[in-house]
Amino acid sequence: MDLGQIQAELAAWEDEALRSLAEAADARALEAWRVACLGKRSTLSQWLRRMGELAPEDRPRLGALVNQVRDRLEAAYAARRATVEEAELARRLAAERLDVTLPGRRQPLGAVHPLQQVIAEIEDVFLGMGFSVVEGPEVETDAYNFEMLNVPKDHPARDMQDTFYLTDTLLLRTHTSPMQVRTMERLRPQVPVKVIVPGRVYRRDEDDATHSHAFNQIEGLVVGEGVSMSDLKGTLLAFARAVFGAEQEVRLRPSFFPFTEPSAEVDLRCIACGGSGCRVCKDTGWIEILGAGMVHPRVLDGAGYDSRRYSGFAFGLGVERIAMLKYGIEDIRLFYQNDLRLLRQFARVL
Repeated sequence: MDLGQIQAELAAWEDEALRSLAEAADARALEAWRVACLGKRSTLSQWLRRMGELAPEDRPRLGALVNQVRDRLEAAYAARRATVEEAELARRLAAERLDVTLPGRRQPLGAVHPLQQVIAEIEDVFLGMGFSVVEGPEVETDAYNFEMLNVPKDHPARDMQDTFYLTDTLLLRTHTSPMQVRTMERLRPQVPVKVIVPGRVYRRDEDDATHSHAFNQIEGLVVGEGVSMSDLKGTLLAFARAVFGAEQEVRLRPSFFPFTEPSAEVDLRCIACGGSGCRVCKDTGWIEILGAGMVHPRVLDGAGYDSRRYSGFAFGLGVERIAMLKYGIEDIRLFYQNDLRLLRQFARVL
């Protein structure tokens, strides 16, 4: 075979290779073309193996022709690859285009739980009256939870059916009242003492619409010289009017608590009927909201305050009870079920 014939065949193959290169539309097709036309085992390499068919003087000319074809194909490949990459980039930009004129997607925000809202509101009321907020341990000793609050050994509150005992001397506190003694011990002989104690308490109750084995209380304590029952009623009346409305009234009914003497149940004028009598208040016009009384002299003396000189009052209210009355919720379990239909109603606009 002479050089002219090989040169014609090489030119025809080059034209076909350039045509197939123009049809390569993506990176995968381009790579397949490069391997087939320019790789070590490509058709172009096979032309160099045909040098043995030529006369010795024509072989250098064939090598030069093959190199020239290779150079042209590599230049065409580089240009085609740049064109394909540019087109792919344009397609991606079009597909992933971000319209900055559209409003952003609003992210849902969390909200304060209704019980925490009520606790914060109650704290604000008493802070405005000069009280301080203190906290205490939920795992309490028998001494602080019972004995130092004048609860004798045979009192029903000590029954295992009412109290979660951890050991013979440790328990989950059944009320926030232990902080009465702890606070007086810490502050003695300072007067006046004016604190509220928010916190969770635990009792062995069956959960139902009005009871829970774990719930929130807020204890209040005032100790000083000349503190009287009228101070207690005035404080609770100011609280009731701040939370339930300026026209509210409270009344005190005699009761018994081991750590207060005298003791009282505190009623609120019925929110549903305004005192005229209805199903909610059982036609009495009043709803019980908390227990209170004058701090028992034994509790004062045990905490280091001379009961002959100082007096004080204490009260304890259930946060869930206040929230149920304030918002018209009839089942305490709703506060703990995380039902968004309820919780969204208390979401504050930020």
